[in-house]
Amino acid sequence: MCGIAAYVGPVTDERISQVDTAADRLRHRGPDADGFRIAGNVMFAHRRLAIVDVQGGAQPLTSEDGRVSLICNGEIYNYALLRRTLVTRHTFATQSDSEVIVHLYEERGPRSVDLLAGMFAFVLTDGQRVFAARDALGIKPLYIGRDGGEGLWFASEIKALQSVCNQIDEFPPGCFYTSERGFERFYEPSWMETPVGRRDERTHDLAQALETSTTRHLMGDVPVGVLLSGGLDSSLLAALARPHVDRLHTFTVGFDGSPDVLAAREVAQYLGATHHERVYSLADMLAVLEPVIYHLESYDPALIRSAIPCYFVSQLAAEHVKVVLCGEGSDEIFAGYRYFSGLSDPRLLHRESVRILQGLHNINLQRADRMTMAHALEGRVPFLDNEFLDVAMGLDPALKVHRGDRREKWYLRQAFDGLLPDHILWRTKVEFAAGCGSEQSLQTHCERFVSDQEFGRAAEWFPDDTPVTKEAFYYRRIFERFFPGDALQRTVGRWRGAVALE
Repeated sequence: MCGIAAYVGPVTDERISQVDTAADRLRHRGPDADGFRIAGNVMFAHRRLAIVDVQGGAQPLTSEDGRVSLICNGEIYNYALLRRTLVTRHTFATQSDSEVIVHLYEERGPRSVDLLAGMFAFVLTDGQRVFAARDALGIKPLYIGRDGGEGLWFASEIKALQSVCNQIDEFPPGCFYTSERGFERFYEPSWMETPVGRRDERTHDLAQALETSTTRHLMGDVPVGVLLSGGLDSSLLAALARPHVDRLHTFTVGFDGSPDVLAAREVAQYLGATHHERVYSLADMLAVLEPVIYHLESYDPALIRSAIPCYFVSQLAAEHVKVVLCGEGSDEIFAGYRYFSGLSDPRLLHRESVRILQGLHNINLQRADRMTMAHALEGRVPFLDNEFLDVAMGLDPALKVHRGDRREKWYLRQAFDGLLPDHILWRTKVEFAAGCGSEQSLQTHCERFVSDQEFGRAAEWFPDDTPVTKEAFYYRRIFERFFPGDALQRTVGRWRGAVALE
């Protein structure tokens, strides 16, 4: 896991300094090492969080002849298999998972991305063209910017580009870019169009697919833990990881006596995990609100509410491990959100699941990435593994419809019957910010802090995407201090739930 920055254009001393500054703004993502390389008209800068080949995996990486240069942020979970197919024809300089991208590209060009299983954002050059790509659902962030002249920029976060680019856009998930043809989509699974499942699907297949994904996501040369809320998704991941980890660390945060803290404590005790808790207060939340918004790069109220506990739990986890598993994606796949109860038509339910999965990249996945990486912690999301998605999204969507005799995520719970005690496995879903006790406290504070007079000028101050609540107004003012201007506002994702009900 890392922070990357790249520039394509005329190489000057000024541009070299600007690339170095951009990378410095990403140092929180990779405090272990830094690297810099000029390859023709492309400059690469890298800030490394060492996970695989801790001693030898420094970037930028190059091919044997130096023709191909690469910087990458992420993990390639099938790199060992890919490496075995390449090692007879290529000399590997490291044990890094990212190096397989270099040699795959030498053999297959841009279509090499089709073989990668993992979360990634990378930029490379072969001396003639630039090639960049982002993983299927946008688990890892990437932005592309233009400086008004000849320069083209790439970076992991918008803060790296805001002083040099007058146009910044999010690099679309599941796409690659070449300097010859621009953007092309490489990830288009059949389940994005129509439900393809059968009613005779066995729960065993789903359980096996998630266990395989979880095991794959334990890859690395450093300790791995689990962000444990005590809800279904994180509890399943902890239970599946436990047999493969000698000492599994679990982490939870919340207000004193909040539901998540109590539930997570019970799950950890049942699994025999080494559990860590942090209790925080409203004063603690307000003290980190500005750094949370700075790292999050968003002013969306729902996202900020859940980002604060995520910030605290990531801070706690980073004291003990360098990698954590988290349950992002499960609610989108299995119709776990409360509003899905209004969707009785399986086709509409599936369509809505696809829609919100496609929007995760700048909502929940952005929160998970930014809050973990703010503390140099790598977050992994086993529910969003491509192979698991093929199984779970290929189910007959009728199995996910809420009914009187079936609560939310019924099929997922059924698949793991016996893995956890029933009262844990069938615990009613609680939204993250509500479960840890922070949601109402924040809303109340913002209502009291923002005067009616100030809020009355919201449309004057923010004519585009005008805040409609005092809480949204409060957050927007902080965001604008860090990220002023329309170029950065366009990168902000907003939760658009329940479209299929309209």
